Amino acid sequence: MKQSIAVLGAGAFGTSLAISMSRDGNPVSLWARDIRDMAEARENSARLSGFPFPKSLTVTDKLARAAQADILLIATPMQALSDFLTANQSLFQNKTLVTCCKGVDLSTGLGPVEIVRNSCPSACVAVLSGPGFAVDIAKGLPTALTLASDGGERLQEILSNETLRLYRSSDLTGVALGGALKNIVAMACGLAIGAGLGESARAALLTRGFAEMNRFARHHGAHSETLAGLSGLGDLVLTATSEKSRNYAYGLALGRGDEQAAKPGTTIEGMATAKAVSIIAKKQNIDMPVTDMVVAVLTGHLTIEEAKSRLLSRPLKEE
Repeated sequence: MKQSIAVLGAGAFGTSLAISMSRDGNPVSLWARDIRDMAEARENSARLSGFPFPKSLTVTDKLARAAQADILLIATPMQALSDFLTANQSLFQNKTLVTCCKGVDLSTGLGPVEIVRNSCPSACVAVLSGPGFAVDIAKGLPTALTLASDGGERLQEILSNETLRLYRSSDLTGVALGGALKNIVAMACGLAIGAGLGESARAALLTRGFAEMNRFARHHGAHSETLAGLSGLGDLVLTATSEKSRNYAYGLALGRGDEQAAKPGTTIEGMATAKAVSIIAKKQNIDMPVTDMVVAVLTGHLTIEEAKSRLLSRPLKEE
């Protein structure tokens, strides 16, 4: 039996997934609070301009209607996820919920999997993450992501298509943390390039940042193999080297001294996640120098020059 799909959240990534999954004529619903412009123009000009919606893609502002689908991809901003699920938990019981947001909730310190399980304990939860820019997915360019769930072979088949290839994993914690932590390192790499520290410095930050990601994720039960895959290293390489990445672009602008580094209406998931991860790491005695440096710069406690000096003055040790 064919499974129906709805994407909840019409940001760039959610919109691109809805376009990709409906391109072959599969019926897909895209939910947003305000659909007036999208319904008329048949594209999301505010978030992902230039990509017309396939005929089989339906937009709706009726959440109850969208939630009738068999599989719900939740693409809300990470910091809004908890409130969204709590306010609408009666609609999501016994559903398959695939979280597509990347980060750690600042108010609770929880990731998307824990938030879904707390709010909707009867739901089947999965995580979709990995190196995929919305514009590439919407164009139909080849993209590979990781889908983590408890026995998700059927789900993998339903959500994959000719240009969107999903690899299966059972490590929900590792996949979720890989997607969250790479945004912090991407901001650090953007800061380095923006401040004129050079590509060698970026390579060092990317490498040491990846070690930091592994350290934090393993402490929370994730597998190193997961972090070495698409949802960890793959996503990190993409996000930390391209100005298409909002987190990298934000760090780049901040490093250049742009006081308006974040464009109005743009969600920089790594900002809240960095603060949340730094708090957790300090409580659990996990060494996170790159994360701490990013947070100190974001909060104005260190200048870029002071942050550089602090990192370079750390004790010499084995890699």
